[in-house]
Amino acid sequence: MPEPIQFVVIEDEAAIRRFLRASQTAEEAEWHEAETGEAGIKLVAQKSPDIVLLDLGLPDIDGLEVVRRLREWTEVPIIVLSARGKVLDKVQALDLGADDYLTKPFSVAELMARVRVSLRHARKANREEVSFNHNGLSVDFAARLVKLEGVELRLTQIEYRLLKMLVQYAGRVVTQKQLLEKVWGSEFCDATHTLRVHMGNLRQKIESDPGRPKFIRTETGVGYRFMVD
Repeated sequence: MPEPIQFVVIEDEAAIRRFLRASQTAEEAEWHEAETGEAGIKLVAQKSPDIVLLDLGLPDIDGLEVVRRLREWTEVPIIVLSARGKVLDKVQALDLGADDYLTKPFSVAELMARVRVSLRHARKANREEVSFNHNGLSVDFAARLVKLEGVELRLTQIEYRLLKMLVQYAGRVVTQKQLLEKVWGSEFCDATHTLRVHMGNLRQKIESDPGRPKFIRTETGVGYRFMVD
């Protein structure tokens, strides 16, 4: 039997905590719960969980502060669960180091899909990936070679670097700021128009229908997600 997934849930609403517990059987997951941010940070330190589910609207400190403090010492995957639907909240959480963001209400199926993606990425982070293959698209990182259905694609350096970062974080949102800082440098973090132009060019080369992309989805106002589910 595989080891159960260790969750830490930092959420002050008892109804939400019950909903999350009901989403998994005892054999599949173990739940550790905290109602405040401070208690949640201590619980993460005590339990060393596989993943953290974090509400932003906590009674003592803001959930964004919890993300910031956790990222000072741990790379545990963090999925933010919040009733805040503003794009700015999503961007801030992701830029601070959260792995994903779900707006309440959400379905169990969507939550568990995001959990699986975050756990897969955490496992990959512990080993060096030499290639990526999904749905006919392959990236050879050592050779800097990209193929679609076995046919080599001619990507510019910028397009390759954008694609490489997206597939390395496949399934997760990568913010505009993160892409700009990684590909162009921190001095270009406001060059969102340039990013959109190059992303459009990349989609023209890898998508059969750029208007209905199957690989790279735009998270409006936030960034982009390479789709794997």
